[in-house]
Amino acid sequence: MDPDAVRRSLEPTASAEEIAGSTPARLHFYDPFVLSGVSIEYAEHGRLLCSFVVAPRHASPAGYLRSGVTATLADQLGSAVFFCSGLRASGVSVEISVSFVDAATVGEEIEVEGKLLRAGKSVGVVSVDFRKKKTGKLMAQARHTKYLAVSSRL
Repeated sequence: MDPDAVRRSLEPTASAEEIAGSTPARLHFYDPFVLSGVSIEYAEHGRLLCSFVVAPRHASPAGYLRSGVTATLADQLGSAVFFCSGLRASGVSVEISVSFVDAATVGEEIEVEGKLLRAGKSVGVVSVDFRKKKTGKLMAQARHTKYLAVSSRL
């Protein structure tokens, strides 16, 4: 496992100015918009534990965590689990599914745990659980399947 690779995969790729829109580089908007504020609590082989506080930018007008934010975190944090497993690349997403079982509101702290379920020669699968840190109640559960085959040298 390369802890630096895990951290690098979760670092925002845009500056605060780019996120705010004062510079023209808007191509890297969504990931840093979601990932800013996510902290790595623990990383080991095949497992990653992170947390974040639901910010107003993550919420709908009613104050609930948007499903797209949860799906983006499932994608990004699920991909980081592959780096925790010692793989040099996280592959290409084949499928991401998210089941929502509870809502989170602005100000709630959410704990996200990603676990490697399988890493074969060409396909890998991780599960990503979103829990309310205060109660431990499951908020959402995701499964992320990735194509891991090494690229050819054509």
